Amino acid sequence: MNAVQIRSAERALSVGTWLIVGGAMLFSILTVTPLMERHSPKGWEWTAPILPLVVDAAVVIVVRLDAVLAGMGGHGGRWPIALRWMTGFMTLALNVADSALKKDLVGAAVHAVAPLLLIVTAETGLAYRRAITTAQSAREAQLKAERAEREHAATERREAQERRVREEREHAAQLAREQREHEALIAREQTAREEAVRREERERAEARERAEREARERREREREQQQAERERLEREAAQRRERDRLEREQEARRQQQERAEREARERAALLAGGPVNEKLPEDKARLVVHASFGEGLPVRAAADLCGWSTGWVSARYQEHRDGAGLVLEGASS
Repeated sequence: MNAVQIRSAERALSVGTWLIVGGAMLFSILTVTPLMERHSPKGWEWTAPILPLVVDAAVVIVVRLDAVLAGMGGHGGRWPIALRWMTGFMTLALNVADSALKKDLVGAAVHAVAPLLLIVTAETGLAYRRAITTAQSAREAQLKAERAEREHAATERREAQERRVREEREHAAQLAREQREHEALIAREQTAREEAVRREERERAEARERAEREARERREREREQQQAERERLEREAAQRRERDRLEREQEARRQQQERAEREARERAALLAGGPVNEKLPEDKARLVVHASFGEGLPVRAAADLCGWSTGWVSARYQEHRDGAGLVLEGASS
């Protein structure tokens, strides 16, 4: 079968199946509705068409989904089979129930025609669709094999053509390569001669640069040596200045220490006399007050040592304090 025949068979099967399903559904509704009206509670007679509609809807679902699965080459398993046969037998039972209750065998047989036709049509349509799907798959596989064979033959012809073109191109490339190699050989020889000349010039230039660099490095070393010598002399001069400064500071500290020791001895000598009963001369009294102030003696003790009044001694102490403050202020400034 070709593709046109397969599509025509599918269309005929689909149209016929749905005509039979539609007719069976209409016949079932018209047959079962009066039965359901007689067996419905009073006031609920309007619900009589619901049951045949529900059963017929299940039939439509089964037929449609089986058609889709068969077209895809799939299988729904046991539950779709159970639903298909259950809806078929329900439709059969509802259609023949009225005649069977009346014991009308002819009526039961007549009303069984549509449900039985629906059941058989559903099973037969499923088998037909599976057979069509198998035939279509085989047709596609055949077309695919033929197409692959044609593509393989075309590929072989194309490869043969490409091989001939490649061989011709390789031959032309071989000739061009030999010509290039000859020209390259001549060019290499010329380049080698030019390179030799350039190498000699470069060696002479490098020799000149090396001589100039050595001269520069020699001058640089001489400058560095001179700089190092100057820095050494400067360091030695700085060290000598530092030593001289330290010696002067040590000498100043030594002289200051000797002066302090001498003043301490002089103060001790002035204070060693003890209290006096009469005034000492003013210049000597001033020396005694100065020594007492330096030793930190109280005003009363200084007055006893010099024989002068405590007021006069306090005034001298104040002078010494003011003089010490001025000295400290001048030193800090």
